[in-house]
Amino acid sequence: MSTDSMFVHKMWVDDELSKMITAKTVPFPMLSDGGGNVGKMYGIYDEAGGVDVRGRFLIDPDGVIQAFEVLAPPVGRNVLETVREIQAFQLVRESKGTQATPSGWRPGKQTLKPGPGLVGKVWEVWSVDKAFD
Repeated sequence: MSTDSMFVHKMWVDDELSKMITAKTVPFPMLSDGGGNVGKMYGIYDEAGGVDVRGRFLIDPDGVIQAFEVLAPPVGRNVLETVREIQAFQLVRESKGTQATPSGWRPGKQTLKPGPGLVGKVWEVWSVDKAFD
């Protein structure tokens, strides 16, 4: 979503995105926040520039924001990290909180079992190097 009009989005698809992908359709939704109303609600609207800055919000099925990231305009977002975070939130939700995902977790990697027995003993079951493999 951006403050750009649907006409600017169409130009971007036709002149830029079409040269980056082989698909015939845009692989993600493109929405216009022409007045910046959504950006204002989430605190990412830049009044001086009249634009939404780069923000990403992960909202669960109950409407609760579980994660957000706001970046200065010159820095792009990491789609793979967004997908990883969605998978982690889904796993935690499906487990009803009986599993937690440590730093660097990806599907198939070790989870943690939160609870009083884990406090002060994470080091016994997990190490920082696992965040980078």
